[in-house]
Amino acid sequence: MKWLQQGVLPAVVLVAFASVVLCDDTTHGPVFEREPPNRVDFSNTTGAVVECRARGSPQPEIIWVRADGTAVGDVPGLRKVLANGNLVFPPFRAEDYRQDVHAQVYSCLAKNSVGTINSRDVNVRAVVQQFYQSRVIDEFVLRGNTGILKCLVPSFVTDFVIIEAWIAEDGTTFKYDPDISSKSKSDSKYLVLPSGELHIRDVGPEDGYKSYQCRTRHRLTNETRMSATKGRLVITEPTGKIAPKVPGQKYEGGKIVLNPTNSIVVMTCDVVGYPVPTFRWYKFVEGTSRKQAIALNERVKQVAGTLIIREAKVEDSGKYLCVVNNSVGGESVETVLTVTAPLKATIEPKVQTIDFGRPAVFTCNFEGNPIKTVNWLKDGHKLDHTEAILRIEAVRKEDKGMYQCFIRNDQESAEATAELKLGSRFEPPLIKQSFDEQTLRPGPSTSLYLSCSASGTPTPEITWELDGRRLSNTDRYQIGQYVTVNGDVVSNLNISAIHTIDGGIYKCVASSKVGSAEHQAKISVYGAPFVRSMEKQAIVAGGTLIVHCPVAGYPIDTIVWERDSRVLPTIKKQKVFPNGTLIIENVERSSDQATYVCVAKNSQGHSARGTLEVQVMVLPHIVPFEIPSVNIGQALQVTCLVSEGDQPLKFTWRFNGKKLESTEGILSISKFGKSASGLFIDETLVQHAGNYTCTARNKAGAVHMTKTLAVHVPPRWILEPTDKAFAQDSDAAVECKADGFPKPTVTWKKATGETPGDYKDLKPNNPDIKVEDGTLMINNIQKINEGYYLCEAVNGIGSGLSAVVLIGVQAPPQFEIKQRNHTSRRGEAAVMQCEAKGEKPIGILWNMNNKRLEPKGDSRYTIREEILPTGVLSALSIKRTERSDTAVFTCVATNAFGSDNTSIHMIVQEVPEIPYDLKVLDKSGRSVQLSWVAPYDGNSNIKRYMIEYKPSKSSWEHGMMERVLVPGEQTEAGVFTLKPATTYHIRIVAENEMGSSDPSDTVTIITAEEVPSGPPSSIRVEAPEQHMLKVFWKPPPRSEWNGEILGYYVGYKLASMDKDKPYFFETVEFSREEGKEHHLQINNLKTYTQYSIVVQAFNKVGKGPISEDLKVYTAEGAPEQPPVDTTCTTLTAQTIRVMWVSPSLTAANGVIKGYKVIYGPSETWFDENTKDAKITASSETILHGLKKYTNYSMQVLAYTSGGDGVRSPPIHCQTEQDVPEAPTSVKALVMSDDSILVSWKPPSEPNGIVEQYTVYLREAPDGEGTSSDAKPLSHKVIPNIKIQNLSFQAKDLNKQLKYEFWVTASTNIGEGQTSETVTVSPSSKVPAKIASFDDSFTSTYKEDVTLPCLAVGVPQPEIKWKIKGSDNNNNDRIRQQPDGSLFIRDVHRDDAGEYSCRVNNIFGNDSITHKLVVNAPPHSPHVSLTSTTTNSLTIKLKPDPSDIEPIHGYTVHYKPEFGEWETAQVANNIEKYVLEKLVCGTRYQVYVTAYNSIGNGDQSDNLNTRTRGEKPIGPSADKFIVVSSNSITLHLNEWSDGGCPMLYFVVEQRKKTSPDWVQVSNNVKVTGNFVVLDLDPATWYHLRVTAHNNAGFTVAKYEFATLTAAGGSIAPVREVFGTRLLLPWLPEWVDLNIAVPVAATAIVVAVGIIVICVAVSRRALGPTQTRLTSDYDVVYNQSVNAVGTLDKRRPDLRDELGYIAPPNRKLPPVPGSNYNTCDRIKRGPHYRAHATWDPRRHLYEELCSRRGSNDTIHNHRGMDDEICPYATFHLLGFREEMDPTKAMQFQTFPHPHAGTMGPSGMGTPHQAHSRAGSQSMPRQNRRYDRVGSQGSQYYTQCNGSIYSPGPEYDDPANCAPEDEQYGSQYCGYGNPYDQYGSRGSIGRRSLGSLRIQPTASSPEPPPPPPRNHDPNDSKDSNEISEAECDRDQLINSRTYGVMRNSAKDGMNHEEMRKLIERNEIPGQANGGLTAYDTMAV
Repeated sequence: MKWLQQGVLPAVVLVAFASVVLCDDTTHGPVFEREPPNRVDFSNTTGAVVECRARGSPQPEIIWVRADGTAVGDVPGLRKVLANGNLVFPPFRAEDYRQDVHAQVYSCLAKNSVGTINSRDVNVRAVVQQFYQSRVIDEFVLRGNTGILKCLVPSFVTDFVIIEAWIAEDGTTFKYDPDISSKSKSDSKYLVLPSGELHIRDVGPEDGYKSYQCRTRHRLTNETRMSATKGRLVITEPTGKIAPKVPGQKYEGGKIVLNPTNSIVVMTCDVVGYPVPTFRWYKFVEGTSRKQAIALNERVKQVAGTLIIREAKVEDSGKYLCVVNNSVGGESVETVLTVTAPLKATIEPKVQTIDFGRPAVFTCNFEGNPIKTVNWLKDGHKLDHTEAILRIEAVRKEDKGMYQCFIRNDQESAEATAELKLGSRFEPPLIKQSFDEQTLRPGPSTSLYLSCSASGTPTPEITWELDGRRLSNTDRYQIGQYVTVNGDVVSNLNISAIHTIDGGIYKCVASSKVGSAEHQAKISVYGAPFVRSMEKQAIVAGGTLIVHCPVAGYPIDTIVWERDSRVLPTIKKQKVFPNGTLIIENVERSSDQATYVCVAKNSQGHSARGTLEVQVMVLPHIVPFEIPSVNIGQALQVTCLVSEGDQPLKFTWRFNGKKLESTEGILSISKFGKSASGLFIDETLVQHAGNYTCTARNKAGAVHMTKTLAVHVPPRWILEPTDKAFAQDSDAAVECKADGFPKPTVTWKKATGETPGDYKDLKPNNPDIKVEDGTLMINNIQKINEGYYLCEAVNGIGSGLSAVVLIGVQAPPQFEIKQRNHTSRRGEAAVMQCEAKGEKPIGILWNMNNKRLEPKGDSRYTIREEILPTGVLSALSIKRTERSDTAVFTCVATNAFGSDNTSIHMIVQEVPEIPYDLKVLDKSGRSVQLSWVAPYDGNSNIKRYMIEYKPSKSSWEHGMMERVLVPGEQTEAGVFTLKPATTYHIRIVAENEMGSSDPSDTVTIITAEEVPSGPPSSIRVEAPEQHMLKVFWKPPPRSEWNGEILGYYVGYKLASMDKDKPYFFETVEFSREEGKEHHLQINNLKTYTQYSIVVQAFNKVGKGPISEDLKVYTAEGAPEQPPVDTTCTTLTAQTIRVMWVSPSLTAANGVIKGYKVIYGPSETWFDENTKDAKITASSETILHGLKKYTNYSMQVLAYTSGGDGVRSPPIHCQTEQDVPEAPTSVKALVMSDDSILVSWKPPSEPNGIVEQYTVYLREAPDGEGTSSDAKPLSHKVIPNIKIQNLSFQAKDLNKQLKYEFWVTASTNIGEGQTSETVTVSPSSKVPAKIASFDDSFTSTYKEDVTLPCLAVGVPQPEIKWKIKGSDNNNNDRIRQQPDGSLFIRDVHRDDAGEYSCRVNNIFGNDSITHKLVVNAPPHSPHVSLTSTTTNSLTIKLKPDPSDIEPIHGYTVHYKPEFGEWETAQVANNIEKYVLEKLVCGTRYQVYVTAYNSIGNGDQSDNLNTRTRGEKPIGPSADKFIVVSSNSITLHLNEWSDGGCPMLYFVVEQRKKTSPDWVQVSNNVKVTGNFVVLDLDPATWYHLRVTAHNNAGFTVAKYEFATLTAAGGSIAPVREVFGTRLLLPWLPEWVDLNIAVPVAATAIVVAVGIIVICVAVSRRALGPTQTRLTSDYDVVYNQSVNAVGTLDKRRPDLRDELGYIAPPNRKLPPVPGSNYNTCDRIKRGPHYRAHATWDPRRHLYEELCSRRGSNDTIHNHRGMDDEICPYATFHLLGFREEMDPTKAMQFQTFPHPHAGTMGPSGMGTPHQAHSRAGSQSMPRQNRRYDRVGSQGSQYYTQCNGSIYSPGPEYDDPANCAPEDEQYGSQYCGYGNPYDQYGSRGSIGRRSLGSLRIQPTASSPEPPPPPPRNHDPNDSKDSNEISEAECDRDQLINSRTYGVMRNSAKDGMNHEEMRKLIERNEIPGQANGGLTAYDTMAV
């Protein structure tokens, strides 16, 4: 038992381990993470990488295989399989291409221990780059049809080449557009299809002149190529009518078109005919020959004969028919369309675990189109199954693994994967413990112990084998087996006393019904070889024989097999292995059945042999047979023949799986010889139909063949139907069953009438009637289903069966209508009826409100009954209805089968009662909201209420009443058609179907005011200019004002803008004149552009409705763009055709009236005088009368009534050549006694390229006048351009004769005219002559030139040159050459002139003169400035007189001071040029260059100039502001624009007591007045206005007080809220309202006394000009503006005011206001003059202003000394170093009197006095802080004071950094930082600095330094640079030179400061306050 004990513990451990492992199965099969694509195409130059990646547990191994399943390996340089699963194809040479590598179908295989999966097919195709050419051939087409050009691509690259575009000979490109079906594309003449075909629609003769090329692109290499040939359409003119025909091959069965889903399908119908045929497309209904017309829509469109389908769907697949017809005949073309969809597949479930023996089902769900095959694979092996559902009836162990569903079509494939796992209920056996190989020595003491343990469910059994033979217990062999507690089985084999023959292969096999597992190992025992006996092996032919030689003994050297004493193998299919295994494949009886010997040997030479008898058996082979179908009763014979197989054979027949035996008289089985068996049936019956199986059996096995016998049997009744009756509402079923073969079809029909005869089919879509398995089922049967029915059974055998049955329906009484209403007017008679249908007899009763109605109880009720064929009719009559008759009447019917009832709701109706409790919920100007209580409706729903209303003064009866209809279910409603401010009476009436109620009580209301309800009337618009519209309108009707109209908004915008885009509005004041027409001029509009104009009125409530938009065009202008696509074509030598396309309508600026073609020779194109123009209305013209062989330049422009447009860029064409003119001059010079030299000059008009000259010579006629008839001789001379060889030497002449010479020139066109004839005779005396001619030579600057002088003479003549009259001296640059010509190198300008050549010898002399013209770039032109405006500069241009070459034009260069250089081109004939659209008030630099044919010349001197214009200049407050109690009116026209047009205003206001500014509008238009509304009466305000123009902006601040409600003025506000901050040391008990006035009064009285004293003394002693005047009353009276107050009670007040909505109201201040200056304000804009300083300044600081212009400053009479009303001022002893917090504040009050202002600008002897910036000096008595003093010789300080030019004041232009830190820079701010200055600056405070408007060359001043609110930091100095001060001095000295001498004695600021400190200012008679009025304390 030792071996048993040793095996128990390991077994227990293994069982425990296995249980843990089995509980958690973490394995799962492979799944593709990256599956390779279906197709991989690549170029041999690029290579390709095919990725394949899978996941699984364990990680799968990736193997690439071919389509046949063989593995793929590496091919050096061509294919490599990487470790990561990628299949790599490197780039390769063309000669290395291998079809088995580069054109192969691959598959990726992923494999792990669970199973194997295959990827979809990967079609790899490598393309070797090779040369190809595409071609386009001419295509013939009938005129009017569609021409089709095809790009022919070689077949070997067709799959990879894409036809990318078609290019016409004019360069036009046509491409395939994916939006091919859009209207713009479908209407086009040219259409490129996805296939690359070019369709040209409606071809005409002009289409035959164009040729086309196609451009292709290789989709793998992206190489593009043009077609090698061009093709064109050959247009055939039809000679007669032609029936439609297909020009090429007509496809039988239809063309096949494949397109993917969502693509564009294009199906062509290539049919031609004449007249041009019509095309119509149809689609065949699937499976039928019926066709339907294609419905055209947005997705499906037809272009000519082409059908285009966008976003193709699978449902679009099918057969299409194109039908083509014309008046002659017809044709049709079929096309089969298959819309492909990508294939996708999934398997459900993806993973399933099935127990052993249970069924498993996999469902393959797939999509795509088309799908041709469905296949299944298991672990990579194909299953014989092609259905979508795979069913495994009983799962076995071998079914575990991976399953795949493959779907395929011709283009692609797809797969899905699923895994089948075995459940835990059954576990296949698993060997858990085994034994190893051992080597033992024999002997009695040696034993062998082997052990195996296995697990599994159910528990397996273990058996043992030795060399394939099963072992059992013997004396020496002991086998034991037991089961452990964990269920494992352990088996042990023990062998005692080991012998040599015990050696061999031992195997333990664990098996159960689930499966088996085994383990084997070799046990070797030392000893001599021994071979065990082997049993006879029988094997079936075709199988594989595997035999192991059972050898014992050890060691064994060799084991061999022999046959017939020959050692195997002797043939290929035999394999012998060293371990003794013999394998023979594909065993055959003839060759392999024999005795085989196994021989084992050891090294000592001992051997052993064993024999094996192999018997090969042959299975029977049954010859296929068929069983024919027979009719019942016929005889049948079937023969089963075996063609080969071992004998004896045994035949058996089975029928449906059961063995057949012979039956006498019915069936017999007979054997024919040894190899056949027959089956006989004498008379076939129904039961004989079925499956017959013939089985042939021998010793090798059995084979079967099964065939089916079909016995045709006519129908026979199984269950014949009979008549039946059913209760109504029940489910009826009538059975009708028949038998037969084939199985009969049972159908039901119903008789069409009440009797049998004609029948019709049952409706198939009736869900209540259906036939299942012959049974007629009627659900919820009704009376309508009653009738005769026919049942038929037919199977095609015989006439069939039929039966007619009656189906009856037994119905209880029934009312068709269960409930209904019956209405009756009160007091009228009523009749109610009920009709009951059903089986009679039927009784009827009436109930009223569920109580029995007895007519006897009430004489008003009567009941009558009538018997009908289908039932009973009962009628209940009421003679006179009452309100109480409103009740539910029930009619109850009863018969033997049941009862039914119907209800009649009796409603007695009457008119409603009066509505009551009418209330007003809300009201406005045009509406009132009412509520009321609904009255009793009279049993008839109130269908509506009528709200009746009228003006209170009208009567209800006189037709003045109006109504509002309200739905009856509402008790609240509104009246919305009231007029504002009107009294109305309102009442309400209810109405139903019976009539109307009486009216309710009347309610009286008064409506409120409202915005205008109507738009302005009589609106018209005029367009006087291109950029301006003038709008005219009249007010709306008076009844629509709804208040007083304040003004109008005029809106405009481009008519092309969207409706939701806003208008730009401008405001116009209202005119009170009755019937006056208002108008507004709108500027800066676009030329010939349609604008939409609207006008709306507004009043104090708001704006009224906008008028209907009026669309008006501005005046026409010249086109902005030239014609496009300008081309020219040379026609002849004197004609050129020019064509163009019109400019776009948006750029036409009007209606194009025609076109002008400007043309001229290109050489003189710069000269306008050489150009001609031709006007035409068409888009092409022919230019006639041109010079021959001349290059012409042409430009085209379009013109409108507004003028000529922009010229197109020049195009150039050269006229054709023609025959030349005659040479201009001919010379014939004697060279010797037999030769003459003929020379000539070229034709003046060669009309082409002269290719040759022909010299003619002949004998001259004699002197008697007779002509010579001799034929002239001719000699051709080819001209040489370089050497100018225009000469010919005639030799061998007779000196006794005279000769005539003449010359012609020839071009390629032909020979030209003859020259003049010269006559000369040869002579021995040859005088010196020059063959060259006088000529003019033109050379370009710096080029070489040669002047010819070809001389003849004997002796050789002497040649001399004179240059400009002087003899030539040869030098390096100018020298005479050996041939007599003069050579000049690098021609200079001064080389131009005359050159003379003189020759002489003893016989004579001659000379010629050449003129040399040197062309050089032009010199710098003379440029001068003639005038300037605000937006233009005018310059005068003059070329340099020394320029010889004509100037072609000028280039003007200009730039603003801070901008970029720009250029403008100017023609050569322009003397004055205007630079326009410049920026106003800006400095510019200008210079000019000229250019000619040589190039650009030198630039002129720079012009530094500037445009005119300054920043805006603000008006005085009295002219600018008109005050009312709730508003102010701003007269914007009072602003001076400084020469630059005003752009807009920004208006802000704030209360004086508020620190925050409120923006009223940030885009106020510059015209008219502007009204600021919603101000509080009797309140002080500050107003800030910013005016903008192109030169900059100006900020002006004003102070004003609104009037009281009664129209009076108010006292100034006392601003004491900041005193506590300034004087923190004051005790809390001090009341500042009392303390401040008391202290101020004391100080003012003291100062006043001092001032009076000084004034009196100066009056008596001072100079006249400084004495105190006595006309102070006049002065004061004049100081108040007479129009300073505006009475609110004036009726025309609002007519004078514009309207602006207050900022706290939700009304737009100005429509279209969208400009925001908040950011600019925050950035600290550079304010200049007219600016109010920072609102955070101390309260005593005065607001700054200035009035007037820089040129003229006026003065008002009587303004010498005064105190400004309401002025706050402080006394600091005129020292700014003092602490501002110590200032005592005072205010003066206005004088009660009013006066008139003197005439402006009038010179007066009175001299104004200065006022310091501290406001301690007198100021004007005005309501406004801003003053407008003017005078011709005076200037004002920025605060409005008027100053004298007397000696006591410094000249403001004398600025010094020491004393005038910000005087010149910030005077516009009212000297904002005076109180912070560290030096004495009284001169500045007294005078300020007169600011000029900044020029364009002056930069904006820097922003002021930040405020320092700490009073202790007032010593901080704010310095400015000397450069800034010097600049201001320069400006002031330049601008105010007149004023510089106005300062007497030239006193500087320091002297002035010292005098002020001593109070000794010279001439200051009135240095203090003048007590013009009582000071209020």
